Amino acid sequence: MSKVKAELKYSKEHEWVAADGTGPAGIGISAVAADALGDIVYVDLPEVGSTVTAGETCGEVESTKSVSDLYAPVTGEVVEINDDVVSDPALINSDPYGAGWLFKVAVIDEGPLLSAEEYAAANGGEL
Repeated sequence: MSKVKAELKYSKEHEWVAADGTGPAGIGISAVAADALGDIVYVDLPEVGSTVTAGETCGEVESTKSVSDLYAPVTGEVVEINDDVVSDPALINSDPYGAGWLFKVAVIDEGPLLSAEEYAAANGGEL
């Protein structure tokens, strides 16, 4: 079973949000999604300074199996992208909640998010 981190919130499209209310929120994709995708070989992330809208596509994740849209779980301005994951997308597979984070957003509004418990129950993950 794929790991679900209890302190994060999740979108139904498998993105996670790490927000403590003191700064930009970190965004990534869950271990459930990374495991389902297989070996990730390419990511297309939104540009710094661009605005993302909760529920809308903002990039792509390409694996050896398929190409999947990346959906913004929050609305706000992209303030940072993870250049390490752009040059080494396999970081998403090896450490989806750490080194494999994707981008950070100055959040204006959250989309509909699930608790870790709700996400794990719906997607077969374990806390």
